Amino acid sequence: MFKNTELAIMPTFRCNAHCQMCHIWQYPSRREEEIALDDLDKLPQGFARINLGGGEPTLRKDILEMADLLSKKTKHLEISTNGYFTDKLVSIARKHPDIRIRISLEGLPRKNDEIRGIRNGFDRAMRSMLKLKQAGIKDIGFAITISHRNAEELVDLYHLCASMGVEFSQCVVHDAWQFRVPYNVIENKTEVISQIKHFIRELLLSKRKDLSLKVKDWFRAYLNRGFINFIRGDQRLLPCGAGTDIVFIDPYGEVYPCNALKKSMGNIKQKSFEEIWNGFQAQKARKMVSECKDNCWMVGTSRPAMRKNILKPSIWVLKNKLRLLFRKDVIWNMEDKLDFSEKEEIKDKEENPYQLIHS
Repeated sequence: MFKNTELAIMPTFRCNAHCQMCHIWQYPSRREEEIALDDLDKLPQGFARINLGGGEPTLRKDILEMADLLSKKTKHLEISTNGYFTDKLVSIARKHPDIRIRISLEGLPRKNDEIRGIRNGFDRAMRSMLKLKQAGIKDIGFAITISHRNAEELVDLYHLCASMGVEFSQCVVHDAWQFRVPYNVIENKTEVISQIKHFIRELLLSKRKDLSLKVKDWFRAYLNRGFINFIRGDQRLLPCGAGTDIVFIDPYGEVYPCNALKKSMGNIKQKSFEEIWNGFQAQKARKMVSECKDNCWMVGTSRPAMRKNILKPSIWVLKNKLRLLFRKDVIWNMEDKLDFSEKEEIKDKEENPYQLIHS
């Protein structure tokens, strides 16, 4: 029933990081009020993916037991972490070698520690990555939240991940109810978009040796193309399936269609997930999603949308890879042609597209 649905579970709002784009750490959940293993045990089996985030999920003392329980309810269990608590991550990974782990990094050492507010945070994240690789875990990688604070280090961080042979996931800073940041937006949009465009070209020209990682790079180029639309305030590349393709569960058991629309569908402490899924509140939340004009492009809703509409991103990838191979630039607008401002940019620089790609 839920084979095409992803769950994003936030078992805690407690966090040891002091991120500039997320103020969860100022509003921690209380341990005694957080969802218990018994609450999660009531979830049905068969979800497409379950992601454990937060807050920092490894602050839960029962995180290993939580992984044990949730691994039976999905083929793809993932933990999003800042990587500070290495021993906990390694313990989970050794027991669940097929787990996916994404460690947040906001740039190279100085920039990362500045943004995330953790002393030696980069070093701790790197230590965790190396220990997980030593343990033989395959599906591991770093993840970045792109903003005006770190866009200039996006490509460098990608090259670091490529050289290590690990995944590199991206999202872009946005407003969300759990972040508690009153005005969480991109500043200096032109420069950030320029950096993302450079990154997209690098992804499409991926030099990774591992074919699987190379193909993921190509499709992450399309994901990042969606970020450009979001930053500009343009329409989403694909329809949003929040509340159907993915739902969020907060530390108190409330189920939401996404982390941007604070409309509860029900509480797993009070009802079964099936009751919530088929209930009136869920129907009302999905209707709100269908009428939503925010055009968010978050990983949680964009990834399922790309899977459901795989033909469109596949054509875009093929078309633009061919353009780069023939020394033409990527098509940046929805009408499949360069817009006037981009034509002028190329003309002013007096560079051909191939030079622009490799500048």
